[in-house]
Amino acid sequence: MRFLFGLILFALDVWAIASVINSGESGRTKVIWVLIIAFLPVIGLIAWWFAGPKANYRGGV
Repeated sequence: MRFLFGLILFALDVWAIASVINSGESGRTKVIWVLIIAFLPVIGLIAWWFAGPKANYRGGV
């Protein structure tokens, strides 16, 4: 069970980091968010979810 939780957390962190990298924020902001998510996986993920930069997806209908 612990392995599954770790795997899910890892996948969510990778997704969050990818979203930060694909956002329109400045380079400095991206680096800070990536470091927060990488070094504080649970807290960083929660903080990013509520306050972090989201990716600019260009989808259309």
